[in-house]
Parts: sequence; structure tokens; C-alpha cells
Amino acid sequence: AWDMFRAYKDMREANFKNADKYFHARGNYDAAQRGPGGAWAARVISDARENWQGGVSGRGAEDTLADQEANRWGRNGGDPNRYRPAGLPSKY
Repeated sequence: AWDMFRAYKDMREANFKNADKYFHARGNYDAAQRGPGGAWAARVISDARENWQGGVSGRGAEDTLADQEANRWGRNGGDPNRYRPAGLPSKY
């Protein structure tokens, strides 16, 4: 859960356009690197967040699907930098 929270906190701090999917992938990647329990926690947290956000944010199903794709990519060991927007500060 800490990895997911850290990615969310960094996303809020960075406040960088088009970086959302990068932070989704990174949080899931970092959690999954801790082993099966981390991957499980990342899936549960990601699914709960997207289910809640999908009904509240008004961003629609398309955004939720794209978020979940980034979540799965990171959780399955994919490099989060696939979603990294140009110009995002290197501290993230």
C-alpha cells in the first residue's frame, strides 16, 4: 500500500500534464516488485480506486480502461517509463 500511496503523492506533487498513467504504472510496478502480496495489494487498491473514481470523477469509462491498462502493465513488470511524459522532472 505504501508504494501506491507514494506514487499518488508524487503525482499530486508533480501536478504534471499527462503524467497520470505513468504514476499508475509506477505505483503498481513498485508494489509488485515486493512479491505476490504486493501485486495482490496493488490489484485490490487499483481496482477499488478505479471503481470509485469511475462513478465519481466523470472522466468516463475510457479513462478508467486506460488507467487499468497502465496498472496492469506496471503490476506485470512492465517499465513504467512507457507512460512517462516528456519533461517530467527526473526526481519522479
